[in-house]
Amino acid sequence: MADQTLTNEIKNAVAKRRTFAIISHPDAGKTTLTEKLLLYSGMIQTAGMVRGRKGGKVAVSDWMGMEQERGISITASAMQFPYKNSIINVLDTPGHQDFSEDTYRTLTAADCAIMVIDAAKGVETQTRKLFEVCRLRGIPVMTFMNKMDLPGRDPLELMEEVEQVLGIHSSAINWPVGSGREFVGVVERASQQLILFEKKSVGGAAKAAVEKVPLDSPEAKAHMTDELWEKLRHDMELLEVAGNPYNREEFLKGKVTPVFFASALTNFGVEPFFDAFVDMAPAPGPRPADTPQGEIMIDPVENDFSAYVFKLQANMNPKHRDSTAFMRVCSGRFERDVVVKNVRLNKDLRLSQPHTMLAADRNTLNFAYPGDIVGVINPGVFAIGDTISLKGGFTFKPLPSFQPEIFARVRPKNVEKRKPFDKGVEQMTAEGTVQMLSSWDGLEFFVAAVGRLQFDVLQYRLKAEYGVETILETLPFQCSAWLVGDPDTFDPPVTILKTKDRQNRPVILFRTTWDKDYTAKKCPNHQFFDMA
Repeated sequence: MADQTLTNEIKNAVAKRRTFAIISHPDAGKTTLTEKLLLYSGMIQTAGMVRGRKGGKVAVSDWMGMEQERGISITASAMQFPYKNSIINVLDTPGHQDFSEDTYRTLTAADCAIMVIDAAKGVETQTRKLFEVCRLRGIPVMTFMNKMDLPGRDPLELMEEVEQVLGIHSSAINWPVGSGREFVGVVERASQQLILFEKKSVGGAAKAAVEKVPLDSPEAKAHMTDELWEKLRHDMELLEVAGNPYNREEFLKGKVTPVFFASALTNFGVEPFFDAFVDMAPAPGPRPADTPQGEIMIDPVENDFSAYVFKLQANMNPKHRDSTAFMRVCSGRFERDVVVKNVRLNKDLRLSQPHTMLAADRNTLNFAYPGDIVGVINPGVFAIGDTISLKGGFTFKPLPSFQPEIFARVRPKNVEKRKPFDKGVEQMTAEGTVQMLSSWDGLEFFVAAVGRLQFDVLQYRLKAEYGVETILETLPFQCSAWLVGDPDTFDPPVTILKTKDRQNRPVILFRTTWDKDYTAKKCPNHQFFDMA
């Protein structure tokens, strides 16, 4: 890139950016934390609790009608806003286990993850799965121990569980004083300051007042009982002797997770956490890509504009009735109306009407930099995983598909609605809401998903966005695998259904996991893969 002024502009923009995903088990407080980030950045004046009370607030980042009705995140929202001197790109991923596929794709666009853990429940199933994805991708993880204002488990016990269950060292950056009704605040270990908190509004809709006092001052002691004071001294000494020190290099390698104790709902510890996050989290870095000659690294500053599509979403705004392709900028500067190469199609495309999102609200943008998430109008030319670049010649690593575990036939209740039905199913298959399989003879099609909720979303959106009511019949199969080997010589010892995916790859549906394992043993000339 010849222009030094442009290089410096990109360099400065990259240094300011923090692109991350928030991961958790359902109900651990992930969407609430996202809302609080918007509150503290000044983007919203009052934060809406996730399950909006009648006539009250609903979370800004949950935009789909079904999300606001059920109080869960179903799609991965992408939002950008300034926070103090940084530019934040936050990916609010679905915590519900049925959406692990969308979450996985979204995590590929993140440089860092915030893992939200409910202090009363500790590490839960979904947290464990998502953490594994982060480990697989080499994404550093920060831990936010949430709900300290409610009765919870002992902080030392929680730290130990993170280490044992997730196999990562944990390092406490702050330490809670009390919990539940006795929650006084947190001690910043580095500065030895006690940060006292008091609630300012019901449900933490406005910022919490913050008062800092030295830990060794009489004032600090006056805010707690003798018993709390003794426990705090004991815990702090134990951490100094036996705790893991925080090391940034180890954090960036995914070997240690810095831990913060707080309460997102009441805003206790939220602002210090965000400040520390901006300081600790990595800026966008180089990304691996494949060329005919082998693997190369794409540098965010030195290389020309490149990006890849990690998500497609239709009808985010009912007024627009269009499809949006979300891409993560990996290198160079994105400019409005730029002509780029879609490597898969080997075709030049103009990226029109680019925008950033605050949930369903669009803001048109003229420029974007590495780490940014850009939405562009998709007239049917983008697929999930597409590499977009100025000059072509390389592709970013492919995004995998997960084996579906639930299968169904779906059809419109009213035959006259066939056309909008086909359009809706086609659109949602392209987005990855469900996977589409066809029978071996190509005469029948099935929808497949990782979990049941995906079918609920399919039916809900077909009705809400395309005006089609549907009938869905589930099939008696519980798991599947991609078949490698000659499909014609494949002779399974159990009842199966032979299907093809959209790329015409053979997918075998099994009634039980036992059938799948037994078939694998009995058919040594064929291989079965859970990811493709």
